[in-house]
Amino acid sequence: MAVGKSAVGRTLARRLKRRFVDLDRAIERATGLKVRQIFDQQGEPGFRKLEKETLARVLGEDRQVIATGGGLVMDEDNLELLRQKTLLICLTASTEVLLKRAGNGAKRPLLKGANRRERMEELLQQREKKYALAHSSVDTTGLTVNQVVDKIIGLLKVES
Repeated sequence: MAVGKSAVGRTLARRLKRRFVDLDRAIERATGLKVRQIFDQQGEPGFRKLEKETLARVLGEDRQVIATGGGLVMDEDNLELLRQKTLLICLTASTEVLLKRAGNGAKRPLLKGANRRERMEELLQQREKKYALAHSSVDTTGLTVNQVVDKIIGLLKVES
């Protein structure tokens, strides 16, 4: 959350001449609802079900860069699909940077509540082991979008 997945993904896709898919936007297009509304109406389990269905559909396409939500990998099936069908790159940043980028958290359903820092740290701790299963990781702290994209392109050259 707030690590720069969409901005980095969009720029990476443009540089690689591939299609960009933001999974949250794909869910919104399919349902006609904003992610925040889905969370309000169906809760996190309802959103995760839609997310899983959308991921399976999106992975049927070729030549794309996909930005997923940070919690997607908590589902074992999702994680395995991504590990088998993609080069899974985890973007990270310091808690300070993530909180700054997330703003007041109004558009971040999982940051609702009194102590955003505590909630952010809790989410990161819950997801840490799954994030470690990505093929590679890039720390975005202090980097511009283009610097992050350069690092990812460097990883792609190593993987070739």
